[in-house]
Amino acid sequence: MNTEISSKFPFDSKFIEINGSKMHYVDVGKGDPILFLHGQPTSSYLWRNVIPHLQTNARCIAPDLIGMGKSDKPDIDYIFEDHFDYLEKFIEKLDLKNITLVLHDWGSGLGFHYANTHRDNIKGIAFMEALIKHMKWEDFPKNYSTIFKMIRAPFIGWLMLSVANMFLKKMVPDSIIRKLSKEEFDNYLKPYPTIASRKPVRVWPTQLPISGKPRHIHELIVAYIEWLKESDIPKLCLYVHPGAILTEKDIDQIRNSIPNTKMVDIGEGIHFIQEDHPHLIGTEIAKWFKEIG
Repeated sequence: MNTEISSKFPFDSKFIEINGSKMHYVDVGKGDPILFLHGQPTSSYLWRNVIPHLQTNARCIAPDLIGMGKSDKPDIDYIFEDHFDYLEKFIEKLDLKNITLVLHDWGSGLGFHYANTHRDNIKGIAFMEALIKHMKWEDFPKNYSTIFKMIRAPFIGWLMLSVANMFLKKMVPDSIIRKLSKEEFDNYLKPYPTIASRKPVRVWPTQLPISGKPRHIHELIVAYIEWLKESDIPKLCLYVHPGAILTEKDIDQIRNSIPNTKMVDIGEGIHFIQEDHPHLIGTEIAKWFKEIG
């Protein structure tokens, strides 16, 4: 297989209607389903170089969350519950059974919550840069906590994320080791051409529970972390150095507290590690997927 990092999206686009809006997704290969869930502010494009390593042995499905990628942008709040409602109905409508989840960023929050509430439908869970810890303001580097507090503030956050489009224009490239090509960068920018279109990107940072707030999302994350500590479902943790969400301390905690978890060091990376190491990620998931049968 070509080990270059391609900018091409080598899949046919499919669409399914959920709650009166169309969700875009990739659906290739045959066998037990592997469901790839992206997070903020990306799309199924993130998985373009990972999926080819798995599609010969599994049915690989990668949706664009509602309001993101090529999915429609209905007039909704885009809070966690909205995204989860669309995702849950997406899984139901495609009648996906015995699912292996591949999770990143907010896709992990949605995916872990789905797994915890649909335990009998999960075969395995692979995750990277995932929401699998309790976050506190004091855990953030000072400069980062200041910026994050600003983007969570109503008016300043709107200016930074909706008007200036800072998350896509600065935070995405700053969270990748290599420099994206113009074509790659344009693929991430394209779904959000206007201030109004960036509402999902604007709302996601307000949903992250820090020091217990928002409480309802904090509680569901607490619930799925406790379940993961008790569950023997096969798991794969792909981690990088230095990481963004998951630091070395977090990786040690996962290694010591989450049972039946295979730990794989992917190398140098920050957050969007699929853009730095897609082929290693793909081959490691494929190897683990064969191991779990």
